Amino acid sequence: MIRILQQDNRVTKAIFAVVIGAAIVTMVITLVPGIFNDGTTSSDPANYATVRRPGIWGKIAGDSVAIKTEDVQRQAEQQMQQQNLPPFYLQFVMSRAGQIQVERAVLQQEADHLGLQVSDEDLKSFLKSGPYSQYLFPGGTFVGEDQYINFVETYFHLAIADFEAQVKSDLEIQRLQALVTGGVTVSDAEVKAQYLKTGTKVKFDYATISASSLGQTINPSDLDLEMFFKQNAARYAQAVPEQRKISFFSFDANNLPNGGVQPVGDGEVQAYYAAHQDQYKQPEQVKTRHILISVAKGADAKTDAAAKAKAEDLLKQIKGGANFADLAKKNSDDPGSKEQGGDLPMIPTSSLDPSYAKAAMALNPGQTSDVVRSQFGYHIIQTEQKQVASVKSLAEVRPSIVEQLQAQKSGAASQAFGAQLVAQAKKDGMQKTADAHSLHLQTTDFLGKAGVIPSLPDSAALLSAAFSAAKGAAPQVVSTGEGYAVFVVDDVQAAHAPNFADYKSHILDDYRQQKTPELLNAQLIKLSDRAKALGDLHKAAAEMKIDVKSSDLVGRDAQVTDIGSMGGAASVAFNLPKGGVSGPINEGANGAVLQLTDKQEPTADHIAKNFAATKDKLLDQKRQEAFSVFIGSLMDRYEKAGSIAYTKKPTSPLGS
Repeated sequence: MIRILQQDNRVTKAIFAVVIGAAIVTMVITLVPGIFNDGTTSSDPANYATVRRPGIWGKIAGDSVAIKTEDVQRQAEQQMQQQNLPPFYLQFVMSRAGQIQVERAVLQQEADHLGLQVSDEDLKSFLKSGPYSQYLFPGGTFVGEDQYINFVETYFHLAIADFEAQVKSDLEIQRLQALVTGGVTVSDAEVKAQYLKTGTKVKFDYATISASSLGQTINPSDLDLEMFFKQNAARYAQAVPEQRKISFFSFDANNLPNGGVQPVGDGEVQAYYAAHQDQYKQPEQVKTRHILISVAKGADAKTDAAAKAKAEDLLKQIKGGANFADLAKKNSDDPGSKEQGGDLPMIPTSSLDPSYAKAAMALNPGQTSDVVRSQFGYHIIQTEQKQVASVKSLAEVRPSIVEQLQAQKSGAASQAFGAQLVAQAKKDGMQKTADAHSLHLQTTDFLGKAGVIPSLPDSAALLSAAFSAAKGAAPQVVSTGEGYAVFVVDDVQAAHAPNFADYKSHILDDYRQQKTPELLNAQLIKLSDRAKALGDLHKAAAEMKIDVKSSDLVGRDAQVTDIGSMGGAASVAFNLPKGGVSGPINEGANGAVLQLTDKQEPTADHIAKNFAATKDKLLDQKRQEAFSVFIGSLMDRYEKAGSIAYTKKPTSPLGS
């Protein structure tokens, strides 16, 4: 073999190169996992998805990006908390959060492919001159590693490495966006047209028809309602919810056997007190008033010195007899106390800045401190009251301990009695058991789950348990708020269709609700057509006995009473000529017809004055649109190439 290679035979060497190349490809195909996988699924449950470059070389040599499931869930939970969404939204929010992270990974891959990587120097330059510069490089000087770590942990809850990786990723995607949208332009004509559209204001008369009021005018005959009821039989098949008949007897502490609950003894009180010392500890506390001259984190020496000098001057005024509260109102930078003359409530010193707490506790009531430096700036402190750490005596807390132990005993005795009654009722039946203990057995009418049993302080728990129990099941005991009840389910009435006569009022409401939109639209068309024929909305509205109102001069961002947003259906007003009448404007709750009384378009001077701002806004909008199209196309390419592998296919919010 070596001799063959040593020969100066180009053909032989070429053939050998092909053989070696084929062997390499075979090895790659054999050894690279998933090279012929379609990329739609991934086996690692820790990963929500994995993203790589499209094509075979993306599988062979390209770096893949793993989106961690825990990161997606953390982002989704943050969004849930911020938007105050109920728990059942989590899967949908996770789906969206996951897709956002997948899109970021795809954009990152594309940016890397195009050589748009962000270096450490690029990162440092951004931190020094970008939006974080005032916190990290005030006056052009780095705040130091400790303050940098504190800033990132406080505001981003990330480790430094993760924060810097995130910023680099953001900058790289920004570079990609700039590259993709660099050729987007807007003409002067487009800018003028946009400002004419957004800057135009209109004034109009409008007549509104209330859907709810109109609905009350719909009075069908009984025959019509019966026909509607029959046509919507499926709708009413279970209109009357399931109901249950329940037998029960109740008891409270007064019904307990053997004289009720035994009183709490001294030994029990002392034992409880000894075992719960932590509950009776009183922390060190102090009540103060103060004046704060704040100093921002990372402020330069000149700013710090100026704040200290101001605080020292105020201290001199106080020592000279000036009123502390008046100076606090005029000079303190603490918004929570300045209007109260710097007054703060009694606060545990553990909740205060350590320097502030130490200075305040060193003073006697009525004394004023020197200037004190804290993390917030410079303080002048006046101590009004202080309390050293201590433990409340047994005598002080005895009443509350007795009350608590008595409640515990009562609860335990009641639960034991309830269990006894259940066992007895299983054996002897509900009536005999109630009679044996002088309790009153009651039987309810058929009740819904949201019903009320008037004889019980709180019947919610009983009804909830009853609707989870089977008819004829063994007796159970539940809390009634002030005691307990033992119950059985006597009968169950399944959900069913109502009798027409009994349900007539509900059927009428449903009939009106269904017919109102059609009637509303017909009335609006009638009003609009008549107003156009007369050229006068007032006359047309008067014929139909509808009031007419007038708007102010409004733009597209305005809200008009009974109309709503001028950016919605009412935006048709901006396209009407003066005196023009609109067609029906139907937003559901109300319908309206407009007649334009005035239109003010921006003047040439206004257009010129706002030209640059409008151009920037329109250009940004077009760039966003172009980049959105690019992202859509890119995602489509990656998905078709099988370059996005999901561990579990994401759930669509629409359920598709």
